[in-house]
Amino acid sequence: MVGPFPPEPWRLRGDMFVALWRVPRPDVPGGGLPAGVRPLRLGGSCLMVTFWVDYRPGGTLAYRELLVALAVRDRRGPAACAVGAWVDDERSLAGGRALWGIPKELGSFAFGPAPLPSSRSGRAAVRTRMVVERGGRGLDPVVTGLHRDLLPLPGRLPVRGRLLQPHPVLGRCDVPLRLSGRVRLGRARVQAEPGGPLSFLDGRRAVLAASIRGFRMTVGEEGDSPVL
Repeated sequence: MVGPFPPEPWRLRGDMFVALWRVPRPDVPGGGLPAGVRPLRLGGSCLMVTFWVDYRPGGTLAYRELLVALAVRDRRGPAACAVGAWVDDERSLAGGRALWGIPKELGSFAFGPAPLPSSRSGRAAVRTRMVVERGGRGLDPVVTGLHRDLLPLPGRLPVRGRLLQPHPVLGRCDVPLRLSGRVRLGRARVQAEPGGPLSFLDGRRAVLAASIRGFRMTVGEEGDSPVL
């Protein structure tokens, strides 16, 4: 252990709900980007990504998280920069901030099924409801995410990505992400009260959404973590 949190890399497992949103530039939340990093833009809009994650026992840590990221790019290509994150675990909060500069706060989570009316085939479509409530300095007011699975993809899809984060000590963190899991394309929307940190997504439907079930993910570099 390095301080009150595990050293990188973190090896995590669980279920994840990912959604891509097109947000007008004036509505995008503020926050500095690392040097050499620019937002990805589509006309007059930026692209935002939300990650609702239920990290299960068996990995480095078990907790729940909502992470909101801005799609960005640098000379190496596309990446993401987390502009907000809420977790229900103190070790995840401390480690995310110290290791990678992810601005994590505390929140209280509820994940559960939200059944929809039966389809013509007689089978009930199922959606997942994710709620984040105020906890410590977490979300206030309540934010709710709704995800509906539609189309399963075959096999386990491998995904690689990066977070590019400003860090108060290291300057910039380039955080590698490696993940594989069973992917289902779907639909997603967010309900948030005016004035809350996700009010810019309230009532919007995602451009693209997917669930990744039974994923295994590695966050961070192999080897020793820096002593901060």
